[in-house]
Formats: sequence, structure tokens, C-alpha cells
Amino acid sequence: MSCAQTVQDYALRSLGIGERLLPRGEITLCEQVVLIGSGLIWNVYFGLVALVTGFFLATALAVAKADARAWLRKPAEWFVFLFRGSPLFIQFFLAYFGFLSLKQVSPVFDPLTSAALGAAVVLFFNTAAYSAEIFHGALRSVPRGDLEAADAYGLSGFARFRRVVWPTMLRLGWPAYTNEAIFLFHATTLVFFSGFPARQQRGDALYYASYFADRTFNPFVPYPIVALYFILLTLAIIAGMGVVNRHLNRHLPKDARATMRRRPQFIR
Repeated sequence: MSCAQTVQDYALRSLGIGERLLPRGEITLCEQVVLIGSGLIWNVYFGLVALVTGFFLATALAVAKADARAWLRKPAEWFVFLFRGSPLFIQFFLAYFGFLSLKQVSPVFDPLTSAALGAAVVLFFNTAAYSAEIFHGALRSVPRGDLEAADAYGLSGFARFRRVVWPTMLRLGWPAYTNEAIFLFHATTLVFFSGFPARQQRGDALYYASYFADRTFNPFVPYPIVALYFILLTLAIIAGMGVVNRHLNRHLPKDARATMRRRPQFIR
């Protein structure tokens, strides 16, 4: 089979499009590259869904944590503590069996037992908790002069938050939030190794890499391919977040703008 035919058969296999059976017999390098790349579609899906939806929950949690009212502050603090204090893999495991229990109560909860929705919900809550802590720290670092200037212009309540506090909070917290986004996309590799099954062998990049490592007894080809894909994905994330960072700092002189730096998190 030519490499072009392999791309045609397996490029979208993780979505259920193309050849149903996985390669057997002599496995070529092209098949490994194409199928692992196909599985990366799921990693991108999980990361984008959790990042976009988690951003809004993180903002709300950060504001709630900074509120003086205990009935609003305490639930936010406990939510952040719960999801930051427990391992993500355990959260996947507990969520899957929790969703299975809910499925027994009503078939309405059946979609939650699939990785496409259930795992995305777990990642959504997890990244919201970590991002909320980042935004909360940035919120507390908003210069007092900015708040006094807003008061001088007659801004108060939601108008002050929307036009002064929120943009400044994002500008201060965006470099750290970029690192959280990178870690989130890396964490998506845990999905199909947790309780959520890969139905019809439609897994993510690491799922296919594990398959090839087991079939060829050589892990030194598929796993470096996964690493290369995620390095390219990380570069894309840094570029995209950098565009937003430049937009947030567009009013500042170039020498005063916050620079984006990759600071890897070895332990979380």
C-alpha cells in the first residue's frame, strides 16, 4: 500500500471515516504517522472544548474567590481545592463510574459515559480550577491606580469590571494561562487510559501509539512520533496565545509588554 493510499484510508479513521480495521502484519512508518496524527484530532477536540468553556467558569470562580461574601467565596475555594488537590487520572476514573451510575437512573445520562462528552466535562472542570487560581492571583494584582482611575471616570460595578478590571486581569495572567493551556492539551492523552473506553478502536494519538508499540514490540518509533506531534501542537498553542497576548498589551510600549515564555510544568 502506498503512503498516499494510507493517508486516504486512515487520516480520519479516529472519527469513524475510512478503513475500519487497523493495520496488521508488517506495519509501515507511514501508517504509524498517519494513524497517530488521526488520533491527535481527539486530543485537539478535548483541549479546545475544555479550554474555551473552562475560561468562562475560571473567570467566574476567580471573581467569586475575591468576593468578601463567604457564601460566594467558600464554594469557589472548595471547588478549586477539590480539582487542584486530586490527580486528574483519578478524576477521570471516578467521573466515569459516577456517570455509569447516573446512566442506571436515567438513559438521559448515557452520553456522559462516552469520552466525547464525559471526558470533556472532567477536563472542563479541571482546567477551570487551575485557571481560576491563575486569574485570582492576577485579579489581586490589578494596580490600585487603575481602580482609582476607573472611579474617577465614574465607572462602577459591572462597567468597571468589564472595562478595567477584567482586561487588566487577563493581561497579567495570560502568560501563566498559556502554560495551563499547554498542559491541558498534554493531559488529554490520559483520556483513553482512564475509565473512558475507546469505542471501535477510535482512540487518541497515544492510544494508536500504544497499539503500534504492542504490535511491533518497538516503542521507540510510535512514541517519538507522538512527542513530535505534541511539540508541533505546543508551538501552535504558543503562537495562538501569543496573538491574544499582543492584543491585550497593544496599548503598552513595546519594551513594557509582557513576553510569552514557555515554562514547562514537570509536576502538577
